[in-house]
Amino acid sequence: MNSVTSYGAAGMVTGSCHLVKLGPIQILIDCGMFQGLGDSERNYEPFGFDPAEIDFLIITHAHLDHIGRVPKLVKEGFNGKIIATQPTKDIANIMLLDSAKILKEEYKTLRRKAKRHGDEERIMEPLYTEDHVKEVFLKRWHVLEYFEKHKLPKRIKVTLGNAGHIMGSAFVMIDYVEDKTTKRVVFSGDIGSKHRLIIDPLDNMHEGDTLFIESTYGDRVHRPIKESVKQFKQSVITTLKRNGNVIIPSFALERTQEILWLLHEMFHNNELPRCRVFLDSPLAIKATRLYNKYPVHLSDEVEYQTLGDGDPFSFASLESISTREESRMINKVKERTIIIAGSGMCHGGRVMHHLKHRLWNNNNTIIFVGFQVEGTLGRSIIDGDEYVKIYGEEIVVKAQIETINGFSAHADQSDLIEWIDNFTELKNLYLIHGEAEKMEIFGKVIKDRLNHEAKIMEYGVSVKL
Repeated sequence: MNSVTSYGAAGMVTGSCHLVKLGPIQILIDCGMFQGLGDSERNYEPFGFDPAEIDFLIITHAHLDHIGRVPKLVKEGFNGKIIATQPTKDIANIMLLDSAKILKEEYKTLRRKAKRHGDEERIMEPLYTEDHVKEVFLKRWHVLEYFEKHKLPKRIKVTLGNAGHIMGSAFVMIDYVEDKTTKRVVFSGDIGSKHRLIIDPLDNMHEGDTLFIESTYGDRVHRPIKESVKQFKQSVITTLKRNGNVIIPSFALERTQEILWLLHEMFHNNELPRCRVFLDSPLAIKATRLYNKYPVHLSDEVEYQTLGDGDPFSFASLESISTREESRMINKVKERTIIIAGSGMCHGGRVMHHLKHRLWNNNNTIIFVGFQVEGTLGRSIIDGDEYVKIYGEEIVVKAQIETINGFSAHADQSDLIEWIDNFTELKNLYLIHGEAEKMEIFGKVIKDRLNHEAKIMEYGVSVKL
């Protein structure tokens, strides 16, 4: 039986992992980390399948909730071929090495604390190490351009289309033959809005029998990007003019580059008040170099600057911060700063100590420019908690809190509906990668507007293709 089974991003946002069985061929779509309070422990649980039996791993893009368990997959026996775009391969390398480093640091911290209580044996070893990450990139990779067909055994073909989510992101088309008829199953990965700041918009799809589609924002419509840019600029300018500081918890991929592009434009248009801008994220610095490396994946305006003499992600008042010592020195600058730091959901990283030092001051502004998973510190702040705990200390939330969802790299409800509507012969539709209540809302909207029945995938439950 040809089938699909979801072992992540089923009834939840993170942990994307979908097993496609086409006769004897087993294809895994992504192998991501579970993220959020109470979910991260699931990363240490056994896979619901034998990694050694997987023939192909297709990676849609290089966010950790889509690639974060790949080293674990390799460690536990996967020896097949990995398929992705070239930017995704390069970005995955820096993301996974950074992840391994964080896992090692977390392990040392937890072990040190447990040792003081005499129960260090209960602390699990890191999920994987840098050596395991290196093994991933020693495997066989096949790099695809968008809409380049790649033949697999048993008359199966794989094609990737531009998902418009982050650089190199792709939706996956798998063509297979059943009862002498060619059929197609499509996995959206994470798809972006058609209105993007720095990368080309997603490609439309027309052919497909079965679609597995993300539903992160299936319950809402984003503010128009122009309004979001206006809100961002006003918030930055207002905060700086009152001698406050702007802290932007930002994802190293795509969101940081979008923010740098906007600040670059503000600086060169004389809109940016006098200030110091700190990019306090070694990972984001590395990712930005890759964005400059692949200008063909950028929007026409940004690509033009990249190919010319200018750097669209840099300007005179920007300071890139690499070391921890440099990061700590930022705290000595008391006013008129913009601090861009990870992690984007405030569940670790350098942004934590910036929040600890500035969250309690009502002159400052925290600008959230990305999705905050339930159970993260970022979600607690935007949900209005009066106090939050950072490094064991209760911190009062007095800074201005701005949430600008228009920057989201995810398509909103209208974008998703429009993309689905492009399919001309769609027979089966499944919702993945979304919070359960949001998928319920999205499913009803799909029924009302498109007259399609959308089923919600359940963890570990197989569906027939």
